[in-house]
Parts: sequence; C-alpha cells; structure tokens
Amino acid sequence: MNLQYALLNDTSWQSRADWQLPDTPFMSFAFWQALIDTGAIGERAGWLPIFILVYRTDGAESEALDDPTTTTTAPVDISQPVAVMPVFVKDHHRGEFVFDHAWAQAYAHYGIDYYPRLVTSSPYTPITGQRLWLAAGETLNADIVKTAIAGVDDIAQQVGASGWHGLFVKPELAKLATSSMPANHMVDPAQVTNTEIVELTANNPILERQGCQFLWQNEDLLQDGQPFADFDAFLMTLTAKKRKNIRAERRKVAAQEIYCVRKCGDEITDADWKAFYHCYVMTYAVRGQQPYLKEAFFMALAKEMSEYLFLAQAYDSNDKIIASSLFLYDKPHSENATLYGRYWGALGEYDSLHFELCYYQGIEFAIEQGLKNFDPGTQGEHKLIRGFIPTKTHSLHRIYDPRFVPAIADFCTKDRLQMTRYRQQAHDALPFNIDNMPKFIDHDQ
Repeated sequence: MNLQYALLNDTSWQSRADWQLPDTPFMSFAFWQALIDTGAIGERAGWLPIFILVYRTDGAESEALDDPTTTTTAPVDISQPVAVMPVFVKDHHRGEFVFDHAWAQAYAHYGIDYYPRLVTSSPYTPITGQRLWLAAGETLNADIVKTAIAGVDDIAQQVGASGWHGLFVKPELAKLATSSMPANHMVDPAQVTNTEIVELTANNPILERQGCQFLWQNEDLLQDGQPFADFDAFLMTLTAKKRKNIRAERRKVAAQEIYCVRKCGDEITDADWKAFYHCYVMTYAVRGQQPYLKEAFFMALAKEMSEYLFLAQAYDSNDKIIASSLFLYDKPHSENATLYGRYWGALGEYDSLHFELCYYQGIEFAIEQGLKNFDPGTQGEHKLIRGFIPTKTHSLHRIYDPRFVPAIADFCTKDRLQMTRYRQQAHDALPFNIDNMPKFIDHDQ
C-alpha cells in the first residue's frame, strides 16, 4: 500500500471524501466544529490542532518519492484520502485525564524542556474511542498507523516536542501501534550524545499505559444477559445491603423536596440550557477555576447534535432548577450503544443529589432506551459500589529523547502490572450478589 501524509491546519479535508461515522459522538465533525468555533481548541486555548491526512498514491507518484511517507503541507493532488488523525501541540496538561506530570518533572530535574508535547485525543473527553477518521471502505491497519506516526514524528521535529501521547485509544489501535514500534530496540542512554538524539528518535518505541474506568452494563445475568426491564430489576442483582443503600440515597433526595426531570434533544429549551450552564460553571467556581467550555459550545451542540443529547435536571420545591447533568448517547441500535455522562453542576450542596442525577437517572435512561453501556466519566471508586464495572483503558506514548525512554518504559511496564492488580481488586469489590457477579475479563475483547 503506497501511503503518504500531509499536515493540514484546518478541516478542509472533510470535503475530500465520504467518511465513516465515528464510534462516539465525541469524534463527530459537529462536536469538533463546536470546539473550534467557540475557541475550546486553537492556539489561544493551548490546543493547537494539526491534522495528519493519510492518503493513497498511484504508482508513478510513489516512484517519484524516496520515502513512501514523505510529507507535504500543500499536496497537489489528494484524490484518495484514507484516514485523518488529529494532533494537538500543547504546553500544558489540562483536559486530558491521563497524567504524565512526573515525566515533566524528571525532564525539569535535568534541565530539559518537556514542552511542547503532542497529544491525540478527543479534547476534554476521557472516553475511549477511535482516534482516526477513516474514509468510507477503509479499515484501520498497520500501514495507516505507521504513516500517521511518521506524520507525528514530523510535527515533533518541527516544533521540538518531547513526545506524543495518544489518549483513551481503542485496544485495536494500541495493538497496531505498539507492535509496529515495539519496546525492544531501545538504546543505552549512556551511549547517546546530543548530536545523535534526532537520528535515533525514529527508532524509539511506542509505549503503552493502561488505566481503569467504571462502566455500567445493561445485562441482567438472571435473564440470560438480556437488558434490564427497569431500575428495580438492576437493583435485584446487587447484594441486599447495597440495594438498601441506593434506595436510601434516592429517598434522601426526595426528602429534600427535590424532583428530577429528563429531557432529550429538542425538548431542551434555551432556558434549560442557560440553567444548565449556570450549574456547570459552579462546578469550576467552587475550585476557583474557569470552565473549559463556553455556553456557546453547548448551544452549538443543541443546534447540530440535538439527537445525541440527554439532560437530567433537579428542581426544588419552588420549581427552580438547582442542578443539571448533561449526557450524550449513541443511537440505541448502534453496535456498542453507550450513554456518556459528561457535564454536571449544582447551585448548592444537596445530600446524594450527585449520585441521583449523574448515576441513577443515567441508569434509568439507559434501560429505557435499550443502551448497552453507561460510561459516567473518569475516576471515582464511588461508582464501583453502585454497579459500575472496572474496565481497562489504553494510552500510547512516544518519547523522543532516547535518554529518557528506558526509565519511562520501565515505569509503563510496572504501571500496567499495578493497574491489572487494581482492576482485579476493584472487581472483587463489586456489589453484585453471587448469581450476578460478572466474570473478571481483563484481556481486550
């Protein structure tokens, strides 16, 4: 396969081909355009995007090139686009949810700049999913990945990046990337001189880290794995104590004269959006921070992606909105239909309201819609005791200074072992009764 790449700084490539639908709403063109139009990504936000366009060439054009992954920033003819991978040039770690601060500190200790760094992710979104857009009829393979990584290396050389970080990637991409550039060709850092660093980076491995998130599954093991009939059917899969605790939490919300309302798509009014954003801002204000996303971003989602939006609202006894939680969700009949809990906020402190609005309302909605999974967001062992199952996540890391590669590779190896033990321990702490305890499956399916 003769592939080349081009580095583009805008989204004009979207019109060059028919593109496959992404596997989550967070990789849809509409979602990314909302981020761009409202300044959530861009140079001022510290998320400078560069798009690596992988395209197929004919034989004549390929023979004219010494390297099949030669780059061009202004290709004469890109008539056969294959895939696009986004890369951000960043000088911070905000909005990523996979942390490499210790690596930055190690660089600083030796007087070496860790910034800029390159990141491939869905911005501000700790959701596992595809990280390349594929043209219609294309399938992700090793050649595409290698060509995209060649583009990453090109960007890194141009901007002087310390490394590349692919966050919350799917297992398929993790396997292709790490197998194509394995960690068995590392050089002895003591033998490396500064003049050799640039020449050696192309042979540096792609390293993998693994993490843990908690995923609710709409699977009633008492009914041969069929979806739950309702919330009570889900509760019956838990131990009596955990079942009692959840019911008690829901009663606490009602005792505060709080009631909840669920709205989808066009049912969400402009007034609802303003109330939601007021709540969302409060999540950051209590920490003395500014929110990542502007109100205009959510209004853009409402306009362009309403069919993927679900809003849960909490009202007090005066019918005033006091908390809101915004979810996105896949089409119910899609292959891995999932509800995604993303944005939440409250105007005050209310006992158990976060659990009600962010988890229990989401579970009820997922059951009603026939969704297979509910991903409530990153971190939080409090999800575990409410029936959210520990699930493996993957991230990829390519470090360009070979003097740091052995130590970081060792860290990644030990970290993967530690996270495997953690997922096992978390699984053992699940609240299901003996007939409904899912099997611990830690390999990628």
